[in-house]
Amino acid sequence: MAKDKRDYEDFSIDPAAQEMLSRADKLGVDTAFSRADELSPCNIGGAGMCCKICGMGPCRLTKDGQTGVCGATIDTIQARNFIRAIAAGAAAHSDHGRDLAFTLKAVANDETEGYYIRDVAKLRIVAASYGINIEKRSPEEIANDLADLYISQFGQQRGKVACVIRAPKNRQKLWEDQGVMPRGVDREIVESLHRTHIGDDQDPEHILRHAIRTALSDGWGGSLIATDISDILFGTPAPILGQANLGVLKEDMVNVVVHGHEPTLSQMVVAASQDPEIIEYAKAAGAKGVNLSGICCTANEILMRQGIPAAGNFLHQELAILTGAVEAMVVDVQCIMQALVKLAEKFHTKVITTSPKVKIKGAVHIEFDEHRALTIAKQILRTAIDNYKNRGDIQIPKAVEDLIPGFSHEYINYMLGGTYRASFRPLNDAIMTGRIRGVAAIVGCNNPRSKQDYLHTYVTKELLKNDVLIVETGCGAIASAKLGLMLGESGLDQVGPGLKEICETIGIPPVLHMGSCVDNSRILTVLTQMVEEGGLGNDIDQIPAVGLAPEWMSEKALSIGTYCVASGAYVIFGGSSPISGMPDRVSDSDIVLRYISEGWEKLYGGKMEFIADPDEMIRRTLAHIDKKRSELGLPAYNPEKFGKSGDRKILAFEKMSIEEQRASLYGFAAH
Repeated sequence: MAKDKRDYEDFSIDPAAQEMLSRADKLGVDTAFSRADELSPCNIGGAGMCCKICGMGPCRLTKDGQTGVCGATIDTIQARNFIRAIAAGAAAHSDHGRDLAFTLKAVANDETEGYYIRDVAKLRIVAASYGINIEKRSPEEIANDLADLYISQFGQQRGKVACVIRAPKNRQKLWEDQGVMPRGVDREIVESLHRTHIGDDQDPEHILRHAIRTALSDGWGGSLIATDISDILFGTPAPILGQANLGVLKEDMVNVVVHGHEPTLSQMVVAASQDPEIIEYAKAAGAKGVNLSGICCTANEILMRQGIPAAGNFLHQELAILTGAVEAMVVDVQCIMQALVKLAEKFHTKVITTSPKVKIKGAVHIEFDEHRALTIAKQILRTAIDNYKNRGDIQIPKAVEDLIPGFSHEYINYMLGGTYRASFRPLNDAIMTGRIRGVAAIVGCNNPRSKQDYLHTYVTKELLKNDVLIVETGCGAIASAKLGLMLGESGLDQVGPGLKEICETIGIPPVLHMGSCVDNSRILTVLTQMVEEGGLGNDIDQIPAVGLAPEWMSEKALSIGTYCVASGAYVIFGGSSPISGMPDRVSDSDIVLRYISEGWEKLYGGKMEFIADPDEMIRRTLAHIDKKRSELGLPAYNPEKFGKSGDRKILAFEKMSIEEQRASLYGFAAH
């Protein structure tokens, strides 16, 4: 039965989204928001208590003690469903890393068009960390060996994934002791599927131990590989001015929106859009040029490297087309709604699929190939330009916000210590003294079953008031960007006094944009560097830090959350739990839920919890941070202790008389 229809303000806190949803109603078209209202989720499947992995089912368990046809219990079914979701999420992110490894290999051997190694310094640092010889060798020679190493991590059968050496040493030993050290990316994903076939692994704790191993192969394997290679090929991000929201679309230009996740395509479309030949082609079609923008994680990739604006996050993909101003939406992989094609038919927009792995019925398919990358990117843009003449009525919201993205862990290192003394010491010291209470990573998707951006931004703003430094990736980062929280001067009146001092002194926003979803590996690197810097324990689980995914919806989010737990982090998911059970009817349904919290915390120091209420998320986050501070012997958080920043002292000092200045400096009145 359909739920009561929500108002536009209930769908999203974003005024641009509300405007486009109003337009959708007037035009009689549906969106993910309206479809979410029309479709009620299955409470049995949503609780993880439906098993459909063999032809004897689906088996829907609704009573205490009930089993499937094969005898599988509720906890076994929930564990199987959970690990399968983690395996799918790990496969998606790691396949992204695999494709980039093949691209790096091709670039090293001069087999591509338009790509080259942009960050030679990072190439040398990363290669040397794995023992690859870098002395008196060209970047291409080093890149070829690094590509071979990375490619081998996917099919490796024994040993351990090479990238884990970049985790804290105590954490590596813990993984060895617990038997969860990932051996090879593909091996762990395949074993997850094998273990959950009918008649295989039927011990929930044993299944969930391999869930940890599978997720680690993603976070400290495929995702880390993807981030490394993206930086090497396209440049390691550094702060740059950008913009976000649908107001970045232009009335007098050909609007091309890139959407998906793999930067090989989007980076080349950026290059092609700036080619004089393409600009002249657009002008000949009556436009002033090509205006490029991004949706979802592709938006973050080109935003943090080239400053290309973000049209929005996951739930903006349909809304961008609703403006009537988008000539082409160019997609590759992941988080692309099939509904785009049907919606685009009501306007003039062409949906162009480009990946050999992804086709959508009714879309234009122009297959991307790194060996002919620039040529194909120009073909895509010409297709969009040719479509400019077919525009009808357009309505572009005026909502747009400036932001400063690009805070890679390398730049944070430099930002804190400078060129010659790059260090995480100032960050650690700020936490140790209490100016910064702790750190929170707020990441993940949008979900149309909750109010778009509300949970992301509400939790962000409340934690900032409590002197918690925020780092963000993915759609969560774009949510804060649309609210104006990613500019140094914005929102500081809502930030706690100690954090405010740090932001003003260093010159950073209170929320740091760290990239796309695969770039959660950057957050792991930051936490590792904080451990190595000293003063905050000897492993990640001792740091006053929490990870949150308030509006999660994808299997990738579950993989990310699990590898963060395995790395020692407390992870909170908002919204509904995929293994919640029905406690009022099934007493066995919370066994798995308890295990991934209490059980995992005993083993790894990290835990995963699903909390729907945002105020409870905030309460538990602050309680965890304060607990970790206490265990480290750090002073209790006291917001009254700080708040007079250097800048404010200088301003106050300048207003003093000479006598008052001397008294302030030397502690006595002048005579």
